[in-house]
Amino acid sequence: MTDLLIDGNSLTIKDVYEVSTGGRKVGLAAEVSRQVGRSRNLVETYVNSGRVEYGITTGFGKFADVMISKGETAQLQHNLIRSHACGVGRPLSIETARAVMLLRVNALAKGYSGIKESTLNTLIEMLNKDVIPVIPSKGSLGASGDLAPLAHMALVLIGEGEACYKEKRMQGKDAMGKAGITPVKLDSKEGLALINGTPVMTAIGALTVYKAVNLIKAADIAGALSMEALMGIRQAFDERVQMLRPHPGQLATAGNINRLIEGSGLITDQGEKRVQDSYTIRCMPQVHGASKDAVCYVKSVIDTELNSVTDNPLIFPDDDLVISGGNFHGQPMALAMDFLGIALSELADISERRTAKLIDSNLNNGLPSFLTRDGGLNSGFMIPQYTAASLVSENKVLTHPASVDSIPSSANQEDHVSMGTIAARKASEILNNALFVIAIELLTSCQAIDMRDEAVGKGTKVAYDCLRSIVPFVEKDECMQGYIDSSAQLIESGEIIKAVENKIGTLDLS
Repeated sequence: MTDLLIDGNSLTIKDVYEVSTGGRKVGLAAEVSRQVGRSRNLVETYVNSGRVEYGITTGFGKFADVMISKGETAQLQHNLIRSHACGVGRPLSIETARAVMLLRVNALAKGYSGIKESTLNTLIEMLNKDVIPVIPSKGSLGASGDLAPLAHMALVLIGEGEACYKEKRMQGKDAMGKAGITPVKLDSKEGLALINGTPVMTAIGALTVYKAVNLIKAADIAGALSMEALMGIRQAFDERVQMLRPHPGQLATAGNINRLIEGSGLITDQGEKRVQDSYTIRCMPQVHGASKDAVCYVKSVIDTELNSVTDNPLIFPDDDLVISGGNFHGQPMALAMDFLGIALSELADISERRTAKLIDSNLNNGLPSFLTRDGGLNSGFMIPQYTAASLVSENKVLTHPASVDSIPSSANQEDHVSMGTIAARKASEILNNALFVIAIELLTSCQAIDMRDEAVGKGTKVAYDCLRSIVPFVEKDECMQGYIDSSAQLIESGEIIKAVENKIGTLDLS
């Protein structure tokens, strides 16, 4: 895999995933030296001349009117990092922390922040040599960006705090030493440039939406299998129906389902056995499609945020100007992350209802209760549906929007905040819950299909074979946890999606 050259303008969600999972190294593009150098020279000119500029020769927040002497500007930056490192809670995963570092480098590389190139190179060296700061997950208000978590990242850069070196947790100074990296002595403006902005919420969001694409394709696969197991009616997926309400996600879902079930002996025609199916089958294009459209919207927000400058103040070398603005405010990400959480929660919600239908002999068109042939002695698939219902219910709590909340900080100087990082963390948790709900539907639908004596479709056959290669038909009661985990891993790894797409082509999102 080739190294990723950071230029501040072309980072993608896929890049973030590849670097965060540890398989791709990072470097600075050639043009970055000039971009960064020009704004750094301006900062030094201001400090040397005693020019009053926020965060360079003044304090922060409510202390914006406190002047800082030239001899104290470097100390100011170290004090900022130490005082703001107040995060609590479980640390972000190493994967997420790596993404945070990458996003901070990319924003600073654009050359509007006043940081030194040598500081950027040290942050990159940490990333490439696997010195990953321990970043507590809680404590960000989402404006002035992700101050507390980013301060924990910056602590390790200056040889303090805690880090994981090759996944072993230790003092930041020791991790830097083992990796042969010299800690940075921050100069004027650098501390503020490192911690002011939205890379934590954006990193979590980017990784969540990357995984959501796999999950939403898996939902179509599981839904198609359930449709076959329930002998569903094909006419609701007719292209003529969809074209009368041509939302992109709806069109994509109906097309995906039709390709998945092509050639199936289980699918029925309208009026053959029933006039219509219940909503969980009939309305898959509308429900899955709306979630697809939401994911595509969120992806577009993240694509913009990945290559934006989100710290403050911003330095414009061409104009000899420093402007104190509000690009650190996480509201665009906060709203998008709340929307993503709702969209993923709905995928899980309709999936659980299909699972419930599959195991109910009053609703599943002739299959035994709980998909076991010796009911009473065996409980069959009774309790996996409980687990799915529990996860769906938890998601309903988690989908309460964080972005509607705000609380003043810094003595009302910072009087409206986004809570964007809370929204991003919730969306990630909802994704994890939804993964297991859809994994349970996949297990349940394959169990039901084994009780039918008909061939499944061209695409669903591939998915069925993938699952059956690792999970057997459940003849008698046994511990199901391992099967659920295996099914979830099949989805999370993308293995089942890749196998299906190799057979029928790419499953569409829009």
